[in-house]
Amino acid sequence: MSFFLNKTVLVTGGCGTVGREIVRQLLDHAPREIRVVDTNESEIFFLEQELQDHRRHNPSSNISSLCQIGDIRDVDKLNMMCAGVDIVLHTAALKHVILCERAPFDAVQTNIMGVKNVIQAALLNDVERVIFTSSDKAVNPTNVMGTSKLMGERLITAANSLKMGRRTIFSSTRFGNVLGSRGSVIPIFARQIEAGGPVTLTDRRMTRFIMTLGESCRLVLLAAEKARGGEVFVTKMPVIQIADLARLMIDELAVAYGFNPLEIGVTEIGSKPGEKLYEELMSEEETRRTVELTEMFSVLPAFRSVYEDIAYDYSDIVSSTVDQAYVSSPENSMAREALKKFCRVNGLLNQYLRTAPNSIQEARTQPLTIHRAA
Repeated sequence: MSFFLNKTVLVTGGCGTVGREIVRQLLDHAPREIRVVDTNESEIFFLEQELQDHRRHNPSSNISSLCQIGDIRDVDKLNMMCAGVDIVLHTAALKHVILCERAPFDAVQTNIMGVKNVIQAALLNDVERVIFTSSDKAVNPTNVMGTSKLMGERLITAANSLKMGRRTIFSSTRFGNVLGSRGSVIPIFARQIEAGGPVTLTDRRMTRFIMTLGESCRLVLLAAEKARGGEVFVTKMPVIQIADLARLMIDELAVAYGFNPLEIGVTEIGSKPGEKLYEELMSEEETRRTVELTEMFSVLPAFRSVYEDIAYDYSDIVSSTVDQAYVSSPENSMAREALKKFCRVNGLLNQYLRTAPNSIQEARTQPLTIHRAA
């Protein structure tokens, strides 16, 4: 039986890449109602149409929905949307590193004060549990966005000591790059290949944790079920070298756009300010209070004595000790063939093949128009 069966679920930022996929996956779990709040007026309209289409095509479905324009900075709006809600999945955030760096006060208003507003609305409405979606950039942050997400995690953990006997459970999930999302590198590389190159890398040594959109959202829903209170769930993710992804995408897409893969170059432009060569999903300090589960790690609160006595009695504990920080590195990255299989199995490049002027098969039977990279 699904954990979400007959429950009312609120998804903040439900029109974003992650939020929208969470909404789609929730439809398979038969909740009583799905509520969405987002600042994007057009996307709220389209999402509402999509949910109505789902009901029309699935007459047996009795899932109701409520999609509204709203900002998590608006306390009154959140209080209204949380009335009668069982579970809040909080995905709304400012996530672009450079934009948060240029507008740090806005990052604070959304990523920190917005989390505070969600906490208060959940407590006032006696919500059953709140799951906050965080980022690898919250670990040893080097920028405003990462720092704001770290503070969001801290607020969510601290909320477990503020609930004054209420039932609400607050927990966070932390994951890395969602390949194929609007903020990932795949759309950028695809546009550069379509233009004939070059494909730009900041540094050839760069490694990243990766996950598909569907898998990341599935694990958010799993974390909601597992949450005990105050922990940060860290998803287990494969590691890739960004240079390998660039070369793979050139090999897979160039012909479909009428180019010879050998003629599309890769240019190294240098790391951006504050950009790490590797990613951290769990720090060295956090390993001392982490338990390993089947599909994720659970980082327990550092100040256990401040919060209520919580039993972290997960049913799928693999190990109660974790010895190493969870860091991406060339040594644990996927081989190129494994990366190719990963992309093909998960259809990560399919949409770019569909939008090419010719299908791959048609392009391969026609003479190549070779454009040399600038």
